[in-house]
Amino acid sequence: MRITLDHLRRYAVARSLFKPTTLGRAIGKLGFVQADPIRAPARAQDLTLRHRVVDYLAGDLERRYAKLSIEEDFFVNYGFLPRAHYALMHPRVPKTKWSPARARKAQAVLEFVRERGAVHPRLVDAHFAHGKVTNWFGGSSNATTQLLDDMHYRGLLRIARRDGGTRIYAAREPAPLLPDAQTSSARHDALVDVLVRKYAPLPAASLGQLLSHLTGGAPQWSPQRAQALARAKQRFAHVRLGAVDWYWPADESPASARWRPDDSVRLLTPFDPIVWDRRRFTLFWDWVYRFEAYTPAPKRKLGYYALPLLWHDRVIGWANVAVTDGVLRASFGYAGSEPQDPVFRAGLKAELARLNRFLSLQPLVERTPPI
Repeated sequence: MRITLDHLRRYAVARSLFKPTTLGRAIGKLGFVQADPIRAPARAQDLTLRHRVVDYLAGDLERRYAKLSIEEDFFVNYGFLPRAHYALMHPRVPKTKWSPARARKAQAVLEFVRERGAVHPRLVDAHFAHGKVTNWFGGSSNATTQLLDDMHYRGLLRIARRDGGTRIYAAREPAPLLPDAQTSSARHDALVDVLVRKYAPLPAASLGQLLSHLTGGAPQWSPQRAQALARAKQRFAHVRLGAVDWYWPADESPASARWRPDDSVRLLTPFDPIVWDRRRFTLFWDWVYRFEAYTPAPKRKLGYYALPLLWHDRVIGWANVAVTDGVLRASFGYAGSEPQDPVFRAGLKAELARLNRFLSLQPLVERTPPI
């Protein structure tokens, strides 16, 4: 059957919104869950998982993290992933080498953490008093906090749990060295497979972009990016529509009747796999979605943390949602006209009720006029 853009759009939505399952299985099916600290009205990881986990409540991932076979780490961005996927990136070889002085500090911190099992950054800072440094954003932060982050990235430490949102660190034994280049290529390809299964179908430019992002999670393979991309284009199924080449797992068919989005209305996080790729978003829905949390307020067009509004296989608008005095309040905007279909109105009401339960609020939702 000839594959069309409509097939690809339905396929993208239906395959990502699989039947809700357990938390561990959902993370396994997604392959990776991007994290973000902003709560509007909840963190991105929770907003992603609530559509894919049975009876999921905000904060469940943090509460249950220690019992799951997952890790916090940088992949193509920062988030949560199964330990099997984490292992594919390690031993990680960072692009910058530590100075002897920094290596000695790291070794001292590692010994301190090993003695205690799991530590809060404040405990490390109080013991070593490394002072202050300038962080990436130009502010001041504890030197020990940055060292802990660096040690985590290099695989010396892992996140054991979070207390009140703060990462609690534990020691990790070094990953074994890769035996040869062939194994390295196989691991590289396996990570690319994780990406494609999460974000498929992908325009060729987005596939290349993701492989570039992957050099942050596995910098040791940066020189092999071009070869990995070439292998991926041979390995995955492909179609050219207009001027765009699309790729997806070879064992799936976008034209299959199994890919049928349901009638639900959903509010998605800006980092949901359905909308993460802004290039694909514009190709699918013919309007431009922007994440504007870091845009100065006077220049925002959609809002601080606009949640894409999905109905069937269409993202038709957005919502800005907040909790005020224990009440969920939402304002809406639409790429076109607001649907008047009673089915849509009922679906939106049901979605706001689900969001209310997810946030453990009283069953009262106030809806403000469209923006």
